[in-house]
Amino acid sequence: MPIKIPNNLPAVDILAKENIFVMKESRALSQDIRPLKFVIVNLMPTKIETETQLLRLISNTPLQIEVTLLKMDTYKSKNVSEEHMETFYKTFDDIKDERFDGMIITGAPIETLDFEDVIYWEEIMKIMEWSKKHVFSVLHICWGAQAGLYYHYGIKKYQLNKKIFGIFPIKLEEKYENNELFRGFDEIFNMPHSRHTKIEENDILKEPELEILAKSDEAGVSIIRSKDKRKIFLTGHLEYDRFTLAKEYERDVSQNKKIDVPFNYYPEDDPTKKPIFNWKAHANLLFVNWINHYVYQETPYNLEELENL
Repeated sequence: MPIKIPNNLPAVDILAKENIFVMKESRALSQDIRPLKFVIVNLMPTKIETETQLLRLISNTPLQIEVTLLKMDTYKSKNVSEEHMETFYKTFDDIKDERFDGMIITGAPIETLDFEDVIYWEEIMKIMEWSKKHVFSVLHICWGAQAGLYYHYGIKKYQLNKKIFGIFPIKLEEKYENNELFRGFDEIFNMPHSRHTKIEENDILKEPELEILAKSDEAGVSIIRSKDKRKIFLTGHLEYDRFTLAKEYERDVSQNKKIDVPFNYYPEDDPTKKPIFNWKAHANLLFVNWINHYVYQETPYNLEELENL
């Protein structure tokens, strides 16, 4: 698809080398169609890496998508230049009067904190409340999923005795195998997980507005949605690329943290060997299906109508 992003964003050169069609703003403005409007709330410390991963996945359809990157006004990122953030990111105040077809809320390395102890929790709550009338469909990832489940439904997260870390087999619940979100999926697929907390299945089952679509014996509940299909929750990281877990593992080892070799990731569990990239196809399928079936086919052409949904 043509994906419309700022010309100088670092992801542009990377995606162009992968033969992904990146459209300049001047060309996009000349096309007589309404692009889908997406906003990415990027809470990850590795801003540029996460931008690139998500843009790569949402670029894989024939639709034109206009992307806005959102930062927290109440927190300054320490791992990327201030110039990058000022150039490419907006704050909530900048966009609060706009409406969007889709939104992605990423993970964040703060899951051991109580939600209320997170510096930008008040701001995230404001964004999630705003999204009810200003965004048609929201995809929540890892901590973003836990935060969304807690804010919208009061579902708590629980501390794990041991970090879930690696590539885990995920099984579709039988009644959802033919769901549009999983078109083209195998019954069992892989998903990266990297977290110290979990969501209890029984807590989800008690909430009548939620459905568990896929889960793992090892990693637990993995994909949840609201019954109106406007909120999707992924407890793992399908957006991760081949070396993301390797970087996390090497970082923890260098800091003398207690960390196991990521499960089912390195050949023969040998960190000197190239990781196996065995979730890429399903990552692309899920994002394509979400954009096509849950956003494009359902969102009103006139986004002002979101106010009445």
